[in-house]
Amino acid sequence: MFGGPAWAQVPDGQWYLHLFAPEQPDFNWRNREVRDDFLTTLRFWSDRGVDGFRVDVANGLAKDLPDPLPADIVDTADLMNGSKRLWDRDEVHEIYAEWRKVFNEYDPPRTAVAEAWVNTAERRVRYASSEGLGQAFNFDLLRADWDPAQFRDIISKNLTEAATSGASSTWVFSNHDVIRHPTRYGLPSGTDQIAWLLSDGRNPPVDLELGLRRAKAATLLMLALPGSAYLYQGEELGLHEVADLPADALQDPTFVRSAGTEKGRDGCRVPLPWTVDGPSFGFGTGKAHLPQPAWFSAYSVEAEEADPAAILHVYRRALDVRRRSQAAEELEWWGNPGEPVLHFVRPGGWQSITNFGPHPVALPAGTVLVSSGPLDDGHLPTDTTVWIGPA
Repeated sequence: MFGGPAWAQVPDGQWYLHLFAPEQPDFNWRNREVRDDFLTTLRFWSDRGVDGFRVDVANGLAKDLPDPLPADIVDTADLMNGSKRLWDRDEVHEIYAEWRKVFNEYDPPRTAVAEAWVNTAERRVRYASSEGLGQAFNFDLLRADWDPAQFRDIISKNLTEAATSGASSTWVFSNHDVIRHPTRYGLPSGTDQIAWLLSDGRNPPVDLELGLRRAKAATLLMLALPGSAYLYQGEELGLHEVADLPADALQDPTFVRSAGTEKGRDGCRVPLPWTVDGPSFGFGTGKAHLPQPAWFSAYSVEAEEADPAAILHVYRRALDVRRRSQAAEELEWWGNPGEPVLHFVRPGGWQSITNFGPHPVALPAGTVLVSSGPLDDGHLPTDTTVWIGPA
């Protein structure tokens, strides 16, 4: 997955498989000792009060490796039927069923969420089963353009999927594998993001103001949706991608193993700033493991806490209102598909309205609970979301 061979040899002559970095060997999940050891690990952390677990590459545990191995494994099996050799095999759910029994030993039961990059909703819901991990990341909005039709279609389909599976839907805009969404939304549509990173973020230039405005609107829309919201560290500060990290600072194995043809994911992993100054802006006592740019100072927690208009306060206000407005996991769309405004009502009568269009739109009657940006004399500006409570 990071380039180069997937097999490494140890001193005694044996070989081991690593679908990712050599430091990440793949375990043999057919081995009972491996399974039992992981159950011990789950109990170890659960006994210490951990609330839950994020399972990385949850679709990659079970494998079908013939013995003897052919020189090259061509994974051509149908993705939909669980028979690929390396990914999303049906047997993986037997492993998670054992994990769920451990989670349910605790009060409250420990939670878990699968990071499973699969191509169909039908395959994804299996990871979200109440007999399995319980939730699975839905990355559909993360991959969507800034387009109201795409947003509405994705939201509708995933809420239907959640209702069918009995799991809570999940929503994500940024994570450790993708360019941060304030930056993505500031790039021209159709930008080759790999090439953009290799240009150190210069070609094409990012419209930072536009990107942040859209990111705040998108996040406020997401926090109004039924289900679970997952936030990536630093997005509550409005951090955008650090695209100009020098080559000698990069640590992502993708950069090394691709011989520099891919820059990798370090730009979204730079440690977040806590204070306006200091050797690592408060992240630690010395320099951070990835260089932080000077502009991080203005985006630090310390700086934003002192600014009532900062995005950090938008997140805090929205999360507070969300917590007090919990309701059944359903919504009612207002307006028609194809319109530039996404408008829905949640149980209890509160509304979320997002204006994707180029012109301000009139707001309905009611009390403004929180907005992603300034309102304009009873109108909702472009690229802005507002929550409206009953009058």
